[in-house]
Amino acid sequence: MPITYRIDYERRIVLARGYGIFTDEDAFNYQREVWSGKDISGFNELIDMTHVSEIAAPSTQRIQDLASVAALMDLVSAPSRFAIVAPSDRTYALARAYRAYRDREPRSTKDVGVFRTLAEAFAYLGIKDAPVLPELPPTAAGA
Repeated sequence: MPITYRIDYERRIVLARGYGIFTDEDAFNYQREVWSGKDISGFNELIDMTHVSEIAAPSTQRIQDLASVAALMDLVSAPSRFAIVAPSDRTYALARAYRAYRDREPRSTKDVGVFRTLAEAFAYLGIKDAPVLPELPPTAAGA
């Protein structure tokens, strides 16, 4: 799975970074692996897609399905925020489609924002001091 992540319990946030060739199945696997844990329910989330070199074309239905699966994992009593950093035009467009589906999902309690830079995402999440992002594999750092 070309996603690395770490959980910052002090700040109550999941920090993730995508890299390399990214597929819709990678997104589903990340969602299930990370968000099935009850100890992070209600945490904010940031995923940085800066190092993704290619996104395998997901169908509109798969984006909608991912939004639905993610909404099912939201904690109703603890609304949170999800910032997606998407500097490339393609990634930005796909992230905005995901946000639109999340917004229409009645079970969703997570506000989704799509940004071009980490600074914008940190501001949206109310983070003043940049947290340590998860390490990328050596081969992905130059992607």
